[in-house]
Amino acid sequence: MSSRLVFFLVFVLCAGLLGVAFYMQYVMGLEPCPLCWLQRFGFMAAGLVSLLAALHGPGDVGTRIYGFLMVVGSGAGLAVAGRQLWLQSLPADQVPACGPSVEYMLEALPWMEVLTTALRGTGDCAVVSWQFLGLSIPGWTSVFFVMVIIVGLVLMFRTPKRSGWISG
Repeated sequence: MSSRLVFFLVFVLCAGLLGVAFYMQYVMGLEPCPLCWLQRFGFMAAGLVSLLAALHGPGDVGTRIYGFLMVVGSGAGLAVAGRQLWLQSLPADQVPACGPSVEYMLEALPWMEVLTTALRGTGDCAVVSWQFLGLSIPGWTSVFFVMVIIVGLVLMFRTPKRSGWISG
């Protein structure tokens, strides 16, 4: 399997996951919390890097660089998902207070304050509003971030194409 195809498949995965997120928001009525928005940005970053790599068709060094950038974007998303899972595990009396919506914060606050508030998380982030097979939304995003990280690491540390399992 060529590295170009692998990058394209990662892009399709990230685009599909973003599609599911928007379906959950606009069709199912699940309003995303600040940490959910940041996880979306993690998938956007990994997907954009993957799309650029698929279009570029890099050699060995470029594949390693794009793989590294995928790992960075997905690692940031995984850290945010971990923060949300931690908030969801807190006893009710330790959950932070609910905050304003992301839309309101973007209109009313400076960008850096929006980012720091989002990273801290709010009581909204601790609510488990949907589960599938026992995992909440950040649980599932963690699974997919780990998958993308593994693919990125394989692309980074694979054998050069003349004798490796991924060419191209």
